[in-house]
Amino acid sequence: MPGAGAVTVAVGEPGGRGASWPLLLQLFATSAMTGLIWFVQMVHYPLFRAVGTSEFVAYEAAHVRLTTFVVGPLMLLESATALWLVTARPDFATPAQAWIGLGLLGVIWASTALLSVPLHDALQLGFDASTHAALVATNWIRTVAWTARCGLLLVLLRAAR
Repeated sequence: MPGAGAVTVAVGEPGGRGASWPLLLQLFATSAMTGLIWFVQMVHYPLFRAVGTSEFVAYEAAHVRLTTFVVGPLMLLESATALWLVTARPDFATPAQAWIGLGLLGVIWASTALLSVPLHDALQLGFDASTHAALVATNWIRTVAWTARCGLLLVLLRAAR
């Protein structure tokens, strides 16, 4: 028997009541990315300063290569399920909620492509304190957007039960 305040989830049919598999998959991917982005923001990116100058280029190249293998599948799963939420319009989500979630994802992808990737490209040439500071500062955009998406999906999960 669930405790007071616990959320019980019944997996339902798309368009009906109960959390659907796409919502649960989206919550999984978004939660994973939210946890990861907070770790990156608070621990990983700040530690870039501690990598030795002679080792930094190899470190940054490995960071970019290995990070892609972790975040790529999660970001693609998150995108596919966010598109599902907009197109399937299940009963538990308003059109505004679905579009806000997709809009936040657009902010994340745009920030990644237009800010994070170019800054990482510059860092692959060698550590630069101002480039590093810009990476940490602009990464707050993604951190806040993923956190907001996670909150929105928790609201939808509660509405779906």
